[in-house]
Amino acid sequence: MGKAAKGSRKGKKAWRANISTDDIDDYFEKSTKDALSGRTAAIASLPSDSLFYHDKRSTAEIPAKRKIEKHRDKILHYESLLWKNPFVQPVPSSTLKKLKRKKKKVDTEKAQTQNASKAEDTFSTLTDIWYNEGEADAKTKKKHKACLIPAVEVEPPGCSFNPPLEAHQDSLAQAVADEMQKIYKKELGPQPVPITVPGEVVAEDDRTAMVGGFRWAAMFPDEVWEHVFSFLPADADRNAAALVCRAWYRLERRSRWRVFVGNCYAVEPAAAVRRFPEVRAAAIKGKPHFADFNLVPSDWGGGAEAWVEAMAEGWPHLEELRLKRMVVSDDCLELIARCFKNFKVLSLVSCEGFSTAGLAAIAANCRYLRELDLHENEVEDNCLHWMSHFPESCTSLVTLNIACLEGEVNVSVLERLIGRCPNLKTLRLNHSVPLERLVGLLHRAPQLVDLGTGKFAAQHHPELFSRLESAIAGCKNLKGLSGFWEAGPTFLPAIYSVCEGLTSLNLSYATIQGPELIKLISRCKNLQRLWVMDLIEDEGLIAVAASCKLLQELRVFPSDPYGAAQPISLTEHGLVAISAGCPMLHSVLYFCRQMTNAALLTVAKNCPNFTCFRLCIMEPHTPDYITRQPLDAGFSAIVESCKHLRRLSLSGLLTDLVFKSIGASANRLEMLSVAFAGDGDAGLHYILSGCKNLRKLEIRDCPFGDKPLLDNAVKLETMRSLWMSSCSVTLGACRQLARKMPLLNVEVINERKRGLPLELQPDNCPVEKLYIYRTVAGPRSDTPSCVWILR
Repeated sequence: MGKAAKGSRKGKKAWRANISTDDIDDYFEKSTKDALSGRTAAIASLPSDSLFYHDKRSTAEIPAKRKIEKHRDKILHYESLLWKNPFVQPVPSSTLKKLKRKKKKVDTEKAQTQNASKAEDTFSTLTDIWYNEGEADAKTKKKHKACLIPAVEVEPPGCSFNPPLEAHQDSLAQAVADEMQKIYKKELGPQPVPITVPGEVVAEDDRTAMVGGFRWAAMFPDEVWEHVFSFLPADADRNAAALVCRAWYRLERRSRWRVFVGNCYAVEPAAAVRRFPEVRAAAIKGKPHFADFNLVPSDWGGGAEAWVEAMAEGWPHLEELRLKRMVVSDDCLELIARCFKNFKVLSLVSCEGFSTAGLAAIAANCRYLRELDLHENEVEDNCLHWMSHFPESCTSLVTLNIACLEGEVNVSVLERLIGRCPNLKTLRLNHSVPLERLVGLLHRAPQLVDLGTGKFAAQHHPELFSRLESAIAGCKNLKGLSGFWEAGPTFLPAIYSVCEGLTSLNLSYATIQGPELIKLISRCKNLQRLWVMDLIEDEGLIAVAASCKLLQELRVFPSDPYGAAQPISLTEHGLVAISAGCPMLHSVLYFCRQMTNAALLTVAKNCPNFTCFRLCIMEPHTPDYITRQPLDAGFSAIVESCKHLRRLSLSGLLTDLVFKSIGASANRLEMLSVAFAGDGDAGLHYILSGCKNLRKLEIRDCPFGDKPLLDNAVKLETMRSLWMSSCSVTLGACRQLARKMPLLNVEVINERKRGLPLELQPDNCPVEKLYIYRTVAGPRSDTPSCVWILR
């Protein structure tokens, strides 16, 4: 069949010239006359056939009435644009102002308004976009309804970045109040909540509370309050809530399940257990921080026995226990394993006094153990097969860190344990695990996220290298690597396949030289944390700055602290390169042998977001090696530029000027460590009179004496602790301080006068070491003979 003949377009054009527009002209003429005469009519009142229409067919084929009825319910596009949106609020500056003069009311206008209201239809709700403010309308304007959602929401000052403390507390209180209102309406119904004027005094026994100027009545059930307190995870916020009234004190007491004790002697263990009876997780610190540098006597104290016994009696549902710098015996570990049936997490950091026999008790009795984290502890190896005490039903391990163990590990038992724990994410091995056995461990745990290798050295064997490379490549989720004891360049390429996904790399125990380090680290594009020895040198840090743009934390440790070996080429240039190439850097620990003020000024300019800056120059009293000037200007620039600095360590040649800058600018500083610095008492006075958020102060070998210590005694009550060693403090000043501040424990440590009675010592006797800390428990009873507690 052929194609159909095309129709002629001649007939389709002819009808357009014969269209009659008389009705449309009459409508516009009538509308004009009505407007000039002051009369209005709604569009809907006109006959439907007076409106135009459009159709592909001719008017003769379709009746006009039928077509208008067909399209009568549709809304034209311009009508949808002009339709009033109740959810949009006009900008205040653009709202229509009310006319100041009163309009005259005419009876005719009232009649027209009534007639118009009767004829009102859907078109009467359109917005008049031709409205002029000065013109008088015959029709009264309808009032706009209140907007439900504002056009622009402005956050309060307390929700901004880095808000002031007062604004943050107000925003927090308002958020709590809003949450309470929601819960109240849901639980008890929409009943009014009484509110009082800000500043009204609230009685302690009144079951009301003042939060941000609003006093909420005690009609809330206790369950509601406990739910509200769950939105306050910070200890400072919960402590503030507990001080409002007795009711909140009791509720916060029952609802807190996590406790942190920064000093094990700051409170009695039994008192802490009574204060919070529902605790599930506890973290406790013991010895001062300088215990890591062997400046605290080994028998100073910090025993965990009293705490564990109190926990066993008052916290039977304890699940997590984290201890740091404490003396933990095997009896403590056995008591933990025996008393806490749902125990899940044990973390021991820099602890001593226990052995693998205590670990065997933990393994045998803690059926739901998830984390066993042993970090830098001194552990006696008296039970070789302690790991075999894990029962066959133990499948819950998520973290297993045994890197600090010195003895041999039964790798066969370890393989079986790892193989039956499918949720194991962190595995850190000690140096006794050979490289050959690491391959089998990785095949049984390909889901690992954090891996600490054992001994990363062996005789070169192509088959072993291939197996190791395949096993490491099979760990697709690997984010952290550490260990690498005795690592050499032979097997390092085996980890190249996972370098791109790494975010943490700890090489602080690996004696890898610079060229091999550069090849390794240059492949870690997403690295955020790097711990390394100074063997990396300046060249390696320059490579890190070029490759690791996401780096946030850097720690460079000394490979030879005493400088007996050949000097390492690590200077200020490596630190400057890191600061320029890593814009997200916020934490630095840097050991070096030389520094300049110009370098510190550059670092302060490049990294204003530092929260932790610890610079350790190996030689005391080392000045700027170029200008031979003190490093006051450089450290002052760090303090003044880094507004969020919370931890700072000073070293090198420093005068009192740097302490003046710290006291004036370091408003958020919480921990300060000073060694071999200062000219006299003014430096300590600047620190204690400023630094309003200071919590821990550590001073070593500085010429600070009695006067600033006594003049700022009140400041010490707001701090957690003060450590001073080899300073110019006398025993008489310490005695005055103890009498003046009864809430402080003033401990004098004199190892050279061990066993001598305190009463026989004169006031001018120099103090070797001084440790002052805040406490509500009073003097402790477990002091050795070298420690004197002053009263």
